[in-house]
Amino acid sequence: MRVKCFICDKIESIEDFSPLAKKLRNRPINTYLCEECNERIAQKTKKRVATGNFKFYKSSRKIEKDF
Repeated sequence: MRVKCFICDKIESIEDFSPLAKKLRNRPINTYLCEECNERIAQKTKKRVATGNFKFYKSSRKIEKDF
């Protein structure tokens, strides 16, 4: 399955029967992020959390424990 990162427009291939491919097929509102963009967003989010000005409005207890 060919997918396109919605931030950098990079086109990648993922396996047709992987859980990610199934999620993208069945729920079109989900968007795909390439590894580079995903890592960049994760790093920036961790920096914002470290400042103390960042709040989680929709969160689960697992996510809060990770930070």
